[in-house]
Amino acid sequence: MNEGHGVKRLLALARAIDALNEGVGRMTLWLVLAAVLISAGNAVARYGLDMSSNAWLEIQWYLFALVFLLGAGYTLRHNGHVRIDVLYNRWSARTRAWIDLLGTLLFLMPVCALIVWLSWRGFETAYAIGERSPDAGGLLRWPIRLAIPVGFALLLLQGLSEAIKQAAILTGDLEPVREAAEETV
Repeated sequence: MNEGHGVKRLLALARAIDALNEGVGRMTLWLVLAAVLISAGNAVARYGLDMSSNAWLEIQWYLFALVFLLGAGYTLRHNGHVRIDVLYNRWSARTRAWIDLLGTLLFLMPVCALIVWLSWRGFETAYAIGERSPDAGGLLRWPIRLAIPVGFALLLLQGLSEAIKQAAILTGDLEPVREAAEETV
């Protein structure tokens, strides 16, 4: 197989992963609105109508968790995770690519894989027994337990995409993306 075709296929895979996390991330934005509306409705019902439901509280928690779990890959795709920009922005694009590649391969991807592996069993158990919240009127727990391995799998996939792109930058097959903060320095 031609080496150029292999790079093109890997970059196509990275684009597909990017598109997946972009779609999931945009869907997740709507979960923020749903959480706000449910929270406001719950507050009105609780304080204005003297009505309360544990299910409404739990759905707020579930939505909050979904935003973070499902939005992590989207955030990585858009370079929104915290880093020490004071140093990072002073380094060359090649140095940044090496740091990002090594950090992704040595830390991000192994931790994500471990969390996916460890959390899957909890989901399976919760699903098998139909685990519910112990609170009166509480929700099923397996859907939110499923969100843990799914969210970390999406983050793992985005890590793979970023590793492919950083390796392509290092081999000269992809130009580094200039960031707004870098352009103002």
